[in-house]
Parts: sequence; C-alpha cells; structure tokens
Amino acid sequence: MKLNTTFKIMLSALIVLGAVSCTKVKRGEYAKGSATIFCDDGFRNILNEEIEVFEFSYPESSIIPFFVSEQDAIDTMMSDGTQAIIVTQELTKEQKDYIKSKFKRVVKTHCIAVDAVALITNKGNRVTSLSMKEIGDILNGRITRWSQLAGNDTTFIKLVFDNAGSSTVSYMREKFLPEGSKISDNPHAYAQKDNAQVFDVVQKDPDALGIISVSWLGDDLSLAKKVPVEQRNKDYANQNDTIATNLTTEVNVVRVSNPTEANDFDPTGYKPYQVYINSGEYPLFRKVYMISTASNSTVLHSFYTFVTGFVGQKIISKTGILPYHMNPRVVELK
Repeated sequence: MKLNTTFKIMLSALIVLGAVSCTKVKRGEYAKGSATIFCDDGFRNILNEEIEVFEFSYPESSIIPFFVSEQDAIDTMMSDGTQAIIVTQELTKEQKDYIKSKFKRVVKTHCIAVDAVALITNKGNRVTSLSMKEIGDILNGRITRWSQLAGNDTTFIKLVFDNAGSSTVSYMREKFLPEGSKISDNPHAYAQKDNAQVFDVVQKDPDALGIISVSWLGDDLSLAKKVPVEQRNKDYANQNDTIATNLTTEVNVVRVSNPTEANDFDPTGYKPYQVYINSGEYPLFRKVYMISTASNSTVLHSFYTFVTGFVGQKIISKTGILPYHMNPRVVELK
C-alpha cells in the first residue's frame, strides 16, 4: 500500500527524528531525544498513555506517534521511515532479511499484549449475545436483519467498522470471509475513519453493530486519565496493585459464544474480559507486537524497553486488553 502525498510530506519533515541520539547509554539508563513510532489506530489509547507516562518519567525524551493502518505502519518500517511500529503481525523472514541487508538494522520483536476484537451494540438494542456462526453469517450477508437474531425489529443490521486497512478489519476478514472477499462487500457495511467514530455511531444508532478493539472499551483507563500523570506514574509502578478492568457501560459489549466439539458445544457467551481472553473462552483474540529496528543507544530503544517492562505492561492492563506478561482476574460482570 502506497502512502499518500500529504502523509509523505509529514513523514519527510519528521524523518530525521527517527534516527537520533547516537550517544552511548549504559544498561538501565534511558536515551534522550525524539523519535517517531507508527501504530495501528486500534491501539491509539494504549500508545498515547504509554507515551505520556514515558515522557513524564524521562522529560528529555519525546515520542511522536502516527496512527495509521497496519499496512501503512509496516510499509513505513520497510522503507526505514520509522524504526518502531505496533501491529498485530510479525514481520516475515524475508522482510527482516531485507531490512538487515538494505538498512543494516536488526529487527527486534516483542509481544506486548493479547487484544480482543469486540462487537458492540446500542444500549437500546436487544441483541447482547452472538455465536461465532451468527457473526460469520452477518459478515457474509446471510443474516441481514435484527429480527433474524432477536425480537421483531426488521431493520437492516448496519455493520460499522474502522478503515479497511486496519488490523481489526483484517482479522475479521481472515476469520470469517472467503479468500478474496472484503467486509465492505456487504451492502450494509459502513467504514469509519477510526475506532472512535465506530464507538460514536453505535452510541447513536440502535441498528448499528460495531467492530472495535476492546482497548477502546476499558473504563479504567478513561478514569485514570482524570488523575494527574504524576500520580498515574506512581500507581503504575505499584507492584501490589491489581490488574483488571471494567468495560464501558455506554454501549452493549456483546457476549460471544463458540459451541464446538472441543467444549461439548457449550453455548455460553463471554464478554472480552481479560480473564476470558487469557483462557481462550472469548474466541476473538490476537497478539499485539511492538517491532523495533532501533539501536540500543536510541530513544526508541529506551521506549521499547519501557513498553515491554513492568510499568508499560501495567498501563496495557488498564485498557481492557491482556498484557502479555501479567495474569488477569475478573473484577465485575453484569
């Protein structure tokens, strides 16, 4: 996927920031300077909080984020336009070899979280639970009206998703659609600019079914943002604190069931709470990776170390998705 002209201009103006601070730093120290990172929009909330706490902790370091489609993030790294990305797929061996031979950089990959793709409905919608088969039938156009799921509402299901290049859309396409098909092929599917717009549409439209990263639905991070960053920094460093989150009550977060022979065709539906993501009982999940080609003496490597460390993982726990190196628990189910 080629980057558009405006995007290229913005990138060229900041490209120098991706290669800063060649001063040697000792183990345990953090580099100074500025750098860019490109991130799939689904993880915007996570990255913004990581950056704010990192920059508070290390005021001479600055991280400038770009929120783009997953493919744009990977393409930018492949052209050496950035040295750090957050996506839901690892680079292939061929891509890693190309970066090493072309730019003399070594690719470092760290799984930082296990994300869930959530389905959301309006508070006035009676449908609060779906099976994997029903989700597939909706995406493939075999179920088109809410009355096929619950009640007498014969209106069409408005399938709402973020931009077509996002990791969320890619995941659902690969999970449920035949090869070569697109979610946008559904005549009742509506693409939005980003996850925030998906959430807004579902809040207002009782006929909408939203597809969104669960990291947009965690109440704990929203509440945390009201606390001064100095106090948040202390809270994140508290190793005795719990690491669970409640999901928003502003929309219905749909329970998803997956009756199969492996679970004795259990029809129980689960919300994407961390404990059910961890156990696999919530079936729509995928790994999130931070990929870096930055050398050890750069601010990007310092940020990579921060995000993959205890405080960075604690921040992820507040978003509703599962930090890769922490154990979850259930706080509240309603």
